Amino acid sequence: MPSSLITQDHIDTYQREGVVLIKGLFKDHVDLIRAGIERNMAEPGEYAAENLKEGEGGRFFDDYCNWQRIPEFVEVVNNSPAAEAAADLMQSQTVQMFHDHVLVKEPGTTKATPWHQDGPYYFVEGQQTVSFWSPMDAVTGATLRSVAGSHLWEKPVLPIRWLSEQNFYGDSDEYMPIPDPDAEGMPIREWEMEPGDAVAFNYYTLHGARGNTTKQRRRAFSLRLLGDDARYIERPGRTSPPFPGHDMKPGQILREDWFPIIYKR
Repeated sequence: MPSSLITQDHIDTYQREGVVLIKGLFKDHVDLIRAGIERNMAEPGEYAAENLKEGEGGRFFDDYCNWQRIPEFVEVVNNSPAAEAAADLMQSQTVQMFHDHVLVKEPGTTKATPWHQDGPYYFVEGQQTVSFWSPMDAVTGATLRSVAGSHLWEKPVLPIRWLSEQNFYGDSDEYMPIPDPDAEGMPIREWEMEPGDAVAFNYYTLHGARGNTTKQRRRAFSLRLLGDDARYIERPGRTSPPFPGHDMKPGQILREDWFPIIYKR
């Protein structure tokens, strides 16, 4: 049976479209996550990035893989309903922690988050995956946009670096060029959201986000989680996150000392 937050309709939509809105997933943890984001921005990790070119207005900060050193994020990973909700959506017996991600667009940041799939950046393969994207501020325009059904495309989308716009792995027939969903009339899912709501999407769901031209901040917190069928895969180059020295071999379950099981049926 699904958990109290997740209905069968949520599960069916997630499996069919690769994206669904979960109202109030982190509603009891908003203040905690906000405090964690402030700590993260004051004490950035080794992967922190500023994603604007010279002359572009605002600020677009992101950072990931900090949950083990930021106590507020540890609390959210271990005690929020996210892990059980992930198990329901993925139809998985277990949920494994992959990483966290903070994305902050300050007021007046016109830069959009480019269209991309998370999966090609990662050293993970499998259909039982879920990312939760949750704003810590009410969002209308500066929200996440996802292409329904894109998690089932035959080819993944070429991953690029957000600032330099260079691709990660060089020329390869394994990847398709980045589409333009608006111009191509693709079915885009986009919602107005309150703090603590969450968009759940598959690692291979094409998504992006508008710039923040409002007068308020747009702080977003993401959890990236894995299910039963997730396995390590080698990519043609350095992945993002890279997790150097992991010593895993293709086909292995991700090592649990680095990527702990946070929920079991």
